[in-house]
Amino acid sequence: MTQQLPPGGPASGTSATISPAAAATPSRSNESRSNESRSNQSQQAQSRQAQSQQAQSRQNQSGRTRPARGQQTAAAPRMPRTSASAGRRPDTGVPGRTVRISSPASLLAVIPAILEFQPANSLVVIGTERPRDQVRVTFRYDLPDPRHPARAAALAEHMVDVLRSQRVSTAAAVGYGPDEAVAPVAAALRERAAAADITIFELLRAEGGRYWSYVCTEPSCCPPDGTPFDVTGHPVTRAFLAAGGKVLASRDELAATLTAVGGERAEAMRRATRDAEEHVAQCAARLRDAGVRVSVRRLTAAAGLVLVRDAISRYRAGESIGAECAAWLTVALRELRVRDDAWARMDPGHADAHLRLWTDLTRLARPGYVAGPAALLAFVAWQSGNGALGNIALDRALADSPRYSMALLLRDVLDSGAPPSMARLPMTPEEVAASYDARRGGADDEDGEQAPVH
Repeated sequence: MTQQLPPGGPASGTSATISPAAAATPSRSNESRSNESRSNQSQQAQSRQAQSQQAQSRQNQSGRTRPARGQQTAAAPRMPRTSASAGRRPDTGVPGRTVRISSPASLLAVIPAILEFQPANSLVVIGTERPRDQVRVTFRYDLPDPRHPARAAALAEHMVDVLRSQRVSTAAAVGYGPDEAVAPVAAALRERAAAADITIFELLRAEGGRYWSYVCTEPSCCPPDGTPFDVTGHPVTRAFLAAGGKVLASRDELAATLTAVGGERAEAMRRATRDAEEHVAQCAARLRDAGVRVSVRRLTAAAGLVLVRDAISRYRAGESIGAECAAWLTVALRELRVRDDAWARMDPGHADAHLRLWTDLTRLARPGYVAGPAALLAFVAWQSGNGALGNIALDRALADSPRYSMALLLRDVLDSGAPPSMARLPMTPEEVAASYDARRGGADDEDGEQAPVH
């Protein structure tokens, strides 16, 4: 189902969106971006509004802004400052159709269908809304080390913060793994949810084809040895597969879909990328010899705007591109004007085509050219309600360029559990172009986010 929220987002009466302008310049802060150093303090509404106004003022002056803390989400929960979050980021998901939780079996069937992979060593929380307990949002965490109880408490606090920020008052959860790993998080979640007036109506542990309930203690329906389950024939699973969905065996299998190409394809991309860089440099030199003052970067951006529009059109038509075109695109996307133009064209009505385009480019891009397409893939994954894919794409973007501000901004958004309904496009391609044209120097002084060439 498509998540319905108030126009201002989950906890604010003001519009909360992510704009290309907000990520055009990387943050200069020396603050660590690791799990351990993320603040769990939510930004207050007045602070966010003031930051938004300041950011808009800066945009009017310069055509783009630095990302303002808290600008992207309303009362956005942050990952805990403790080492509780030392595993992967929380993976969020929103079902593409109406889904209801009516039994433990339906809960266990819904989760892999929404995540699109079978979770393991995980705690999955599903926020529901009345009437009839329709699924509103799903998010998954790695289970923390049970030898450190404070980690379970911090993780549960973040779960409750996410539910509160989205005004969810009822939820269910499943822990996948042994009792010694699941029980501390389950207990902490129940305690903190009760304090926040959030009802946890079901809390299961699943392991080895059986489930146990932490809520039900009646042996006649919840035996001590667990209840066998098999979701393969469940109506939810059948409906999901009939609609063209697929469930991968693990999150690692999902991550493998974004692995960089190797072998001959990698070598072809390396040559094509080098040729594209050399070609644009030669063109710029010839133009300068002819008395036309133009920089390599401005020329790259001009060609890139055309290439992006063409690639998007081709993928929407069901086509694909070869190594030469892909190489040119990865070179062009290092220019922020080109990336922001592509970002502004991410109409969610064509999400499947866009996922295919940016997945292809993320896999094909050579080191130093990955951050742009991977960050765009993360945005489209968020639009589509696939937080796990978004996080994996951000991992690739930040491995390629650790200070890439669009990726850092989206990481904060996904960490907060922000719903896909907030992935709006506040700027049109024409507005993006106008904001860059208003700046003196245009593409020539956009140095911030270019990764080093390898």
